[in-house]
Amino acid sequence: MPRFLTMVRVDENDIPAGGVSEGLMRRMGELIEEMTKAGVLLETGGLTPTSEATRVTWSNGRISYTDGPFTETKEVIGGFALIQAKDRAEALEWTKRFLQVHEEYWTITSEIREITEG
Repeated sequence: MPRFLTMVRVDENDIPAGGVSEGLMRRMGELIEEMTKAGVLLETGGLTPTSEATRVTWSNGRISYTDGPFTETKEVIGGFALIQAKDRAEALEWTKRFLQVHEEYWTITSEIREITEG
């Protein structure tokens, strides 16, 4: 069965002032439990803000490091889910359900990419 990496993209400057609501946490927990029981969810996690990140770049035969925050970056990966689904359509359906547990005032995007084997 194919595996997919779902990357949750957010604008760090657009996260609601109150953060994640209690209702969102409850709905997210319920969805994660359902996905785990269905054998779809392999792993999930949130990421620390870019202010705590370091970018490592290889360019012209040299390594360079840049500590966050990255002011030129508007949209960042805020979390991920590694899922196993029968096909892309099923992966899209689970991702749609993930997005829909958020309140209307959230603006988030999930990018789904199939993991190549070998």
